[in-house]
Amino acid sequence: MIDGPYLALTVLGVLGTGVTAGVFCAFSTFVMRGLAALPPAQGVAAMNAINKAAVRPAFMAVFLGTAVLAAVIAVVTSVVWPKDAAVELLLGSGLYLVGSFGVTVAANVPRNDALLRLEPGSAEAAGRWTAYVREWTAWNHVRTGAAAAAAVAYALALA
Repeated sequence: MIDGPYLALTVLGVLGTGVTAGVFCAFSTFVMRGLAALPPAQGVAAMNAINKAAVRPAFMAVFLGTAVLAAVIAVVTSVVWPKDAAVELLLGSGLYLVGSFGVTVAANVPRNDALLRLEPGSAEAAGRWTAYVREWTAWNHVRTGAAAAAAVAYALALA
């Protein structure tokens, strides 16, 4: 059984990865579908507004804070290598850092940046909107699954 500082770090890991998975799941299951149903100009404008609103302390504290926490858990686990749950702790950290944070940086944010450069009512924006929704959502499924799997791995470390 994990105890002491590991217990606190791991519980925070379950919470952070779980909340992040929930936010991403909401986007995959209904937000993107709702945006895709809008005319392209409205969808592009709405997604750009959402992307700007996301970069606020409330979400960034959870998303980036969980990445920092996952890195701390991985480093501490690698250095101390606890008898119990080392595999689960490293797996949870890797899933979040690569599959959630890494995918966000490498796949979702570049698509958001490209969308932001488009004029919502332009023919170019209309032409790119459908591909954007499809690609962004596919990568969002990956980061949703990775964050959820990380939460499960951290929870298993507590068992």
